[in-house]
Amino acid sequence: MQIYQLQQGANSMENLYKLINELRKLPNETPWLEFKHNNYTPDMIGKDLSALANGAALHEKSCAYMLWGIDDDTHEIVGTDYDLQSLKKGNQELENWLRSLLSRNADFEFHSVQMDNGKRVGVLIIYKATNQTVMFDKIDYIRVGSYTKRLSEYPALQAQLWDKIRNSRFEERYALQDMELEDALRILDYSVYFDIGGIAQPTDFSGVAHYMTQEGIIVKQDNGLYAITNLGAILFAKRLSDFPRLSRKAIRVVQYRGNNRLSMLKEDIGGKGYAVGFEGLMKFIEALIPTQEPIVGALRERHSAYPILAIREAVANALIHQDFSIPGTGPVVEIFEKRIEITNSGTPLVDIRRIIDNPPKSRNEKLASLMRRLRMCEELGSGWDKIVSSCELSQLPAPKIELYEESTRVTLFSEVPFSSISTEDKLWACYLHACIKQVEGEQLTNSSLRERFGVKDSASGSISRLIKEAVNLKLIKPLDPSTAPRYMKYIPIWA
Repeated sequence: MQIYQLQQGANSMENLYKLINELRKLPNETPWLEFKHNNYTPDMIGKDLSALANGAALHEKSCAYMLWGIDDDTHEIVGTDYDLQSLKKGNQELENWLRSLLSRNADFEFHSVQMDNGKRVGVLIIYKATNQTVMFDKIDYIRVGSYTKRLSEYPALQAQLWDKIRNSRFEERYALQDMELEDALRILDYSVYFDIGGIAQPTDFSGVAHYMTQEGIIVKQDNGLYAITNLGAILFAKRLSDFPRLSRKAIRVVQYRGNNRLSMLKEDIGGKGYAVGFEGLMKFIEALIPTQEPIVGALRERHSAYPILAIREAVANALIHQDFSIPGTGPVVEIFEKRIEITNSGTPLVDIRRIIDNPPKSRNEKLASLMRRLRMCEELGSGWDKIVSSCELSQLPAPKIELYEESTRVTLFSEVPFSSISTEDKLWACYLHACIKQVEGEQLTNSSLRERFGVKDSASGSISRLIKEAVNLKLIKPLDPSTAPRYMKYIPIWA
């Protein structure tokens, strides 16, 4: 039996109508489906929502469903008096109250549909659990028969569920499904794939579909219709607004006056898929960042205050490594007078001190791979090398990585006099310089560090003291401790 997923547009009510009638054909309730009359309590809905989301993941369904106004036994439409979207828990809207107690990965939609007999059916579409089980009030639930039970009471089901969740990838899940091929391709800017990849674009839909299915951008379903995957939508959507669950992952660019957030000058929210809009995004950012115009000979040359390569890689990293399971906004680029901050949801999967030399890891491997093949970022594992090296070449402060509870922020700095850089930032720059030299098969020296900071030979003493402190803090170590001080070379502590 085909289950229809809600799609945005004029046919959304029609799809909901089809969904209800298809679900009614099932002989019984399932671990991912529950029928109700008018009976409800907020706590019951919360527990059932957890159980159904987990049941959908366990049974490899994209969604679970709770229908109000359907008889449990006969599946006849009896109607409901409740409009779930208007219900409240105390003074709080029911939806907001539920989201405050559900785990962050819970995702659901309320709808109300007028049926042919004039009676109304309430529909709660619940997206399957991803990354972890869905919990309500810090407890995860599961459907056993027609009952909602604590998952911890069923260890075998718990083990099966976690195995399914671990093997589920964001990129492979459906953003939209049950579409004719022409309709699916119409809302994707697939020409970008061929243009950037240097591939001759087929002249017919079937030829295009061959490439799109090979890349996992679209998937042909068992019923002959097509689904657009999250991978396809997030990269190639003409309009991210066509994909309600992904539209909030659009990248946001904000420019401020000065070095704080008190005065906003400009804001833009990207409306296209990442691959479709990336070059336009970079041009927009580049137009906003400060420039310098040194006079070389008789000519005035215009230079960006930041290495464009560093900005490009940092933005691409934010897109690639974000945690799509965390609700809320997508990556944010904030441009200040003397720095740029690039923030994404999720924290790195590797220690930030080993981000240069460690084998790269990403929670979105297919997204990362395709973005690299589309030349949106550097080859695997070299992105951060390029960011650090380009900042060093421009003698700028080292890029900073800061971790928060559920996000990562990378800060790029414009030119700052050596004397104005904090000791902490100098030490971080010293460590990263040692890492870059190690990757290049060389070692940090007093001379190389002076060159990196753009200071004169007379600053040798200051640089020596900085190196000594970095050694004391176990950031770097001598290559050969027996070497005479003036010839001493240093490597990262992990080398």
